[in-house]
Amino acid sequence: MKRAVVTGATGAVGSALLRALTGRGVECLVLLRPNSARAGNLPQSPLISVLPCALEEFSLLQNRTGREYDVFYHLAWKGTTGADRQDLPLQLENVSHALDAVELAKRFGCHTFIGAGSQAEYGRVEGALKADTPAFPENGYGIAKLCAGQMCRERAKQLGMRFIWTRILSVYGPNDGAQSMISSAISKLLRGERMKFTKGEQMWDYLYSEDAAEAFYALGEGGKDGKTYVLGSGTARPLAEYIRILARACNAEGKVDLGALPYAERQVMYLKADISELTADTGWRPETSFEEGIEKIIKK
Repeated sequence: MKRAVVTGATGAVGSALLRALTGRGVECLVLLRPNSARAGNLPQSPLISVLPCALEEFSLLQNRTGREYDVFYHLAWKGTTGADRQDLPLQLENVSHALDAVELAKRFGCHTFIGAGSQAEYGRVEGALKADTPAFPENGYGIAKLCAGQMCRERAKQLGMRFIWTRILSVYGPNDGAQSMISSAISKLLRGERMKFTKGEQMWDYLYSEDAAEAFYALGEGGKDGKTYVLGSGTARPLAEYIRILARACNAEGKVDLGALPYAERQVMYLKADISELTADTGWRPETSFEEGIEKIIKK
């Protein structure tokens, strides 16, 4: 891989992916929403160039860079949190934009399209998630991600491009959304605020963003055409255990109230990735423990 196009590059996975790519000498073109408030999250590198382009403009964008690219990483998606996950018209727009991204990848000369899916495609499942685990999404976000993966796979095949879909579980790290459990907890606990949580009985799989980025790079190099991969750490621990680790790292062990909040409706109680196929095809394995990842965030 010599050149890559990246959308959604200002988030935890996207910004880490840029560092992973440029660290290997890969030239990166970032398609960035104009006037993005998170533009400062982009790493500084002479190998990164930015082209202002909103999702709604993908269908019109032409390649005037004078270069052809190898891999297109599509991470951008609108409405990933809160009530927007059930905004069905908005989520339907995302499916259309994903298809536009496949067409755009072809115009930029890419031979590979890699899309970011979600564990929300599965709904509630007991047991490790695999590519062939039956998918029964329970919200508009999960339904749209499932649809986008299936439709983009077919369109990429029609256009003669290699296609890979990656269902991401829970990734944390620098540049994650401020509303995420990990980011909000670190921020509030470091300020000395008390935090309320559920009992934390959920078995959860957390993956550090740098490890996720390494997986995306590995898939660009060695992922198999047409496959869906589940991306997580491959281990599950009770959420309460993660919360206690957070509190210790923030010197705020007396500031967390486990059991103070009820579980959400349709609460996912078990989340774990089966990464055996990803490891077999690419050799990738996670390297950062949760404790190490939290320390990196706090020190950043």
